[in-house]
Amino acid sequence: MKQFNTHKGTVAILYRNNIDTDQIIPKHHLKSIKKTGFDKGLFSDWRYLDDGSDNPNFELNQPENIDATILLTGNNFGCGSSREHAVWALVQFGFHAIIAPIKQEASSKIPGFADIFRSNSVKNGLLLIELPENEVLELKESLEKSPKQEMDIDLENQTIVLGPIKKNFLIDSAAKQRLLNGFDDIGITLQYEDKIAAFEKQHNVQLVR
Repeated sequence: MKQFNTHKGTVAILYRNNIDTDQIIPKHHLKSIKKTGFDKGLFSDWRYLDDGSDNPNFELNQPENIDATILLTGNNFGCGSSREHAVWALVQFGFHAIIAPIKQEASSKIPGFADIFRSNSVKNGLLLIELPENEVLELKESLEKSPKQEMDIDLENQTIVLGPIKKNFLIDSAAKQRLLNGFDDIGITLQYEDKIAAFEKQHNVQLVR
């Protein structure tokens, strides 16, 4: 998994709430036994017309969103089933980070991202950034006025910059370290490779013969 330190790229707006994993990568794209090629199925029900051509009305097909590497979306992104393919599709399409709002409704709080999607994202190097709803709407308004702006993301300092707008974001410390170091689950385990080998040598009779 690649390390995530800083990133600079344009931002695509797909501002819809409750985008679930079946909308991100519909189930008929999950038949492959490989871990590649899922970018073709990303948002396919929205992205393509019935004849397979691009849907000109879909947000990511708009000229200003071509080659965007950051996605700005609505709250509860990635809800629904636990399929990790949703994250694979987003990463393979070219997204490095996703920004979503935390929405306060009465005494309850709607998160920017669903929990399992959040966990899968960290394991695959995709940075998720949650901001208060008013701050996300400020970014959205700026992008709508001036598309193709580049945003700077600094994970170490937990900041994003879009023109004159600068925001700080919070992130779980363990997730931050995984992203900064490029550690997937195997990478985390390999940090202790020497200790594991020593333990096996001490406790596995077959290894010490």
